[in-house]
Amino acid sequence: MYNFTPPVTRLIEELRKIPGIGRKSAQRIAFYLLRSGKQDAVNLANAIIDAANNTFFCSQCYNITAVEPCEICIADREKTKICVVEEPFNIYSIEKTNLYKGMYHVLHGHLSPIRGIGPDELKIPGLIKRMEKGEVEEVIIAVSPTTEGNATAHYLSDILRKFKVKISRFALGLPIGADLDYVDSVTIARALEGRTEL
Repeated sequence: MYNFTPPVTRLIEELRKIPGIGRKSAQRIAFYLLRSGKQDAVNLANAIIDAANNTFFCSQCYNITAVEPCEICIADREKTKICVVEEPFNIYSIEKTNLYKGMYHVLHGHLSPIRGIGPDELKIPGLIKRMEKGEVEEVIIAVSPTTEGNATAHYLSDILRKFKVKISRFALGLPIGADLDYVDSVTIARALEGRTEL
């Protein structure tokens, strides 16, 4: 059986580690990079290295940033609202709607006992610390409407109730089982406008 030369095999295996990239996609990307020329490959590698070396989590909201605190945390926004999302890229999906002007908090995942992800693996303590300051009036739980997302939303709502704040969640309209990042901005906008109190 024919195997790719070791450097190509290594490239394919590294690409396969990216969520959503299977063997065939990894092969296509690898051969695209090799065909497109050495400079394009070097530019991509340098961009990855630059992002890895020069970004970190914001100490307030846990968004990925290159400045401390992040651009959203220092912006003139509604400090009384926090929208809780699973991943940093979810922020940009919501921002595209131009409807939400509050703050964010990134959990970096969702509860998933099967995969060994419990509350301690998420950025929940940082959210509680922000709530203890007493400035927040509403928390919008904007997690994906999956089984794990629903479990995360219920867990968070139970914790947040003691702070006597309005707790809401995106309205239905987001497809059940969908990843928030793959939903179009019109659907996200409708879900944000029609959020329901938990």
